[in-house]
Amino acid sequence: MPDSIIRIEAPARLHFGMLDLRGSLGRRFGGIGAGVFGPSLLVELERAELVEAEGASADRAVEFARRYLAATGVRGGVRIVVRHAIPGHSGLGSGTQLALAVARGIAELYDLPADVATLATAVGRAKRSAVGSWLFAGGDFVVEGGRREDGGRIAPMLARLSIPRSWRCVLALPASTTGTSGAAETLAFRTLPEPPLSEVEHVAHLVLMSLLPALVEGELDAFGRALTEIQQINGRWFAPAQGGMFAPGASTELIGKMAEWGAVGVGQSSWGPAVYGIVAGDDAATHLADSVRAALNERGEVYVNQFADSGARVTVRDPSGAGSR
Repeated sequence: MPDSIIRIEAPARLHFGMLDLRGSLGRRFGGIGAGVFGPSLLVELERAELVEAEGASADRAVEFARRYLAATGVRGGVRIVVRHAIPGHSGLGSGTQLALAVARGIAELYDLPADVATLATAVGRAKRSAVGSWLFAGGDFVVEGGRREDGGRIAPMLARLSIPRSWRCVLALPASTTGTSGAAETLAFRTLPEPPLSEVEHVAHLVLMSLLPALVEGELDAFGRALTEIQQINGRWFAPAQGGMFAPGASTELIGKMAEWGAVGVGQSSWGPAVYGIVAGDDAATHLADSVRAALNERGEVYVNQFADSGARVTVRDPSGAGSR
């Protein structure tokens, strides 16, 4: 598609928790999560002689493009425009979504395989969690089964389940802190103590016998209780690295307040500082969002979402105006 412009909008990733930090059964990590389009990533790509980018996170976009081109052996370039980006170091998967969007766009331009496992491997993502990769590929609620310690493939997706359209997610992003990422995140995973087997088993039990059945049957109260408990257990696992069950300061305070203000399920996405509360219906979401905005006092952003029922939205446009798909 030498003359096409590829437009990709990708959702932010909410990571609801890891399943197993022990790896005693041969796989480690695993995870659950969902996507939202507030905030989202929007990029446009077209063929070029060199690799160049403009807009938010332009340097990272160039890095991912070069990595993908080198991995695939493509002899060509790309021009990338990042129209808007997911806030970085916030627990919303900004790096993974940008990397996959860049890779997917180049794959479209050069007629290369575009399955998410191939893209993620080429740009070096999903080395621990594959939640963000599977949410890029499709929406809804995903469960992934963890990585083998000796394997090069990304963690397999075990389930993708629809989330009731009446459920709302109020997402808060305090401006005062940033989450753990990069080298600090790698070090944290190397040094975190191994959690008790009983807690790992309890998380698996909660996911299989409480969280997923409640999701399938549309029982928000039961879903929220299970999710909140999973978040608390995960919080204890990560407390030595992040200074508490959740990111200290505004994130921890907001999680407690959102529960008081009517959120059924509450927690932190990945390392934060992004936190969320889940409610039923627009009225409850508006009330919760207004309370969170007042508490933040303009020191952060608040988004009200339906959960994403699709992954990245890809549009191929002919710049001559002949059409798009």
